[in-house]
Amino acid sequence: MQKLKQIAIIINLKTVVITALAVASTYLCRRYEIKADFPMTLIATAVVFPIVFSIGGAYKRRENALTKYSSIKAHGRAIYFASRDWLEETDAEVQNKAKALLGDLLVACRTLFIHPVSEMAEYEEKVYRMFSRLSEFIKEDLRGRGLPSGEASRCNQFLSKMVIAFEDVKHIYQYRTPRTLSAFSDFFVTVLPILYGPYFAAIAQDYSSGLAYVMPVLFTTILVSLDNIQEHLENPFDQIGEDDIAINAEKFVERLELA
Repeated sequence: MQKLKQIAIIINLKTVVITALAVASTYLCRRYEIKADFPMTLIATAVVFPIVFSIGGAYKRRENALTKYSSIKAHGRAIYFASRDWLEETDAEVQNKAKALLGDLLVACRTLFIHPVSEMAEYEEKVYRMFSRLSEFIKEDLRGRGLPSGEASRCNQFLSKMVIAFEDVKHIYQYRTPRTLSAFSDFFVTVLPILYGPYFAAIAQDYSSGLAYVMPVLFTTILVSLDNIQEHLENPFDQIGEDDIAINAEKFVERLELA
């Protein structure tokens, strides 16, 4: 089932529609003897290279987002350890408050990133409010309970690094790879399989009648599948593609309790 789900992501309705149009174009060209030997280098220049470039850029953005996400979790865990181990006298209330604040912060980040960029302002405020409450926690619950100023300063450095990492992830979420390049690829992925009908009709004479339409089907499926892969990698937070980043706040808090 997992493999079928992955295949359904890259071979979808768009693939079927463009493939059907390419096959229809090939059929009409064969019927009316419209044949041409188009250069295949045009495909590499207009489609394959832009898509591969976009996939590489989207993958690097995803990997960078994972690095920053791990930084948020690691420094958040360090603040929790400070609430548990750095005070002369600590209690479950302080530790539970630290866990609750960190969990709420990750939930706020997840809520922000799964919504469209057009709604960012509405959910971004909650994230900053949680950072503010963490800052108050360090001052009132840690420093106020006797945590030395040097250790409190270190906790504030942890918080600062969390904020920096969040800003980096937010910019990855907010800004995509060049949209004009994506529009360029989408246009040619849609148009070229249809325009290449005369080429498919020309080479079909070397195949038996049953195999005449194999080339347009393979040609279109490969191009559209690459375009779909790029599209799903473009937003690593929408929880649609198989390679999306899952912010599991509940698991993070649970692991804090086991530490």
